[in-house]
Amino acid sequence: MIGSKLNKPDLLQKFFQLLVPALFLASVTGGASQDAGAQVINLASGDKSKPIEIFADDGIEWQRGNEVLIAQGNAKAVRGNVSVSAQVLRAFYQKSPGGGSDLSRLDAEGGVKIATPTDTLTGRAAVYDLQKAILIVTGKKVRYRMGNDVISANQQMEYYENKLMAVARGGATASHEGKTIRSDILTAYFRKDKAEKSKIFRVQAFDRVLIVTLQDTVRADQGIYDIDSGIATLTGNVRITRGQNQLTGDQAEINLNAGVSRLLTKPGRKKKKRVSGILSPHRP
Repeated sequence: MIGSKLNKPDLLQKFFQLLVPALFLASVTGGASQDAGAQVINLASGDKSKPIEIFADDGIEWQRGNEVLIAQGNAKAVRGNVSVSAQVLRAFYQKSPGGGSDLSRLDAEGGVKIATPTDTLTGRAAVYDLQKAILIVTGKKVRYRMGNDVISANQQMEYYENKLMAVARGGATASHEGKTIRSDILTAYFRKDKAEKSKIFRVQAFDRVLIVTLQDTVRADQGIYDIDSGIATLTGNVRITRGQNQLTGDQAEINLNAGVSRLLTKPGRKKKKRVSGILSPHRP
């Protein structure tokens, strides 16, 4: 394994550091530093006084003319409690006003995993824009786990550090304590609890929204799920199915905690669309 600190101003010195064996590097730096406590993913916006270190099993190549460093074979970039792991990492630099170079982007490919002590985000490939603090992870199985909360997608997920927000695209799913909402696109909003752990507090769903409870299957065009109240508000072509019975209308409120579904007319309409239902007789 080979390692390198990425915040050294002298690029030539940095290049020679890449040739130092990992055991020597560990004896100098003490390895990747680990802070106590939980932490959201914040490689870009975290403590910038700490270095970003890169390690790799198969070697690290420094292309000075292209301002890029390439780490291959079980590569890992670490700052504090946040790490980015992949088969290949590419670190791109740009010149800073002070005359040095700053890490501007980190590309990862093959078995990507972004992790803190409490959160993990996995996929096939990733682009981490450290200037804008935006992370984009792609793949057929993109998954972001925060304790008991899970967001997944089969195309890509965008994570916005400064906004504490994630957008999942393609077969998106958000699960909280066994309750699940699905749609083509999901936007999840996070906040930190007293223990500094990140948790989802609201989910917005767009296109082909589906909620499945113990009793009902609910479909709609759009929806908002408030985690604290446990209430999902769905709008547009709402259809609630329970067994062979079906209700349709403009809007519905689904209490996922109590298991109660209410079909409503959309407020503000001059001519309200009536709710309707089909109740099929039970056949033994």
